[in-house]
Amino acid sequence: MLKSKILIVDDDQDVRNLLKKHLQDSGCIVEEAVDGEEGAAKATQNSYDLVILDINLPKKDGLEVCRAIRLHDSLIPILMLTAKKDEIDKVLGLEMGADDYLTKPFSIRELLARMKAILRRVGAQKERDTRTLESSDETLLSIGNLHIDLGRRKVTRDGHKVPLSNMEFELLLFLVERPGKPFSREQILEEVWGYSAIEYAQNISTHVNRLRKKLEPNPDEPIYVKTVRGFGYAFAEPSDFQSAHE
Repeated sequence: MLKSKILIVDDDQDVRNLLKKHLQDSGCIVEEAVDGEEGAAKATQNSYDLVILDINLPKKDGLEVCRAIRLHDSLIPILMLTAKKDEIDKVLGLEMGADDYLTKPFSIRELLARMKAILRRVGAQKERDTRTLESSDETLLSIGNLHIDLGRRKVTRDGHKVPLSNMEFELLLFLVERPGKPFSREQILEEVWGYSAIEYAQNISTHVNRLRKKLEPNPDEPIYVKTVRGFGYAFAEPSDFQSAHE
């Protein structure tokens, strides 16, 4: 995490001080915002490697801030902090485009581990994207009416841009590169998010549903991201996709 630039958006000074101390000890550059308005302004006017965003904020809540960030930048990782009782806010946060969340109270060790997983994943993505752009190999994937530009991390359907967050793109890429192979939620969490935590695996369904809303002609009858009943998800095989269009 050395030299990573982190924005902490939380109205609790004790939380900000605690996070700032440990992040700076890990070599991070830390900036703070004490309410939603300041957080949204800083996140959209400056460049950060990660935003740690509390949901319960004065002036503008964390969900509004998350929405503002996503309208400005679809790729910056957002780690949301929620109260244990706010289950609906966790789901809404993920639907707004947050990459991950932690429930208060949390251990610093868990937060740092989660951050390291996020930053490690983003670093690996950047290296892969650079290699893809520099390669002479084909960087475009076409699946029916879907077109995926691997180097530029762009997706279009029927010629129209599909705005995906960083995690949505990674989830799509993971599945589309393994057509027909089913994966459990736990497997997806470990392979895409980079850690194992069974209590968070159920949130994969939220990410899949959000991806389907953007990707599928009819999210209620998906032709790309299939549900494997009692197990998890799989991307359609070419033969399945062709039969869906016959």
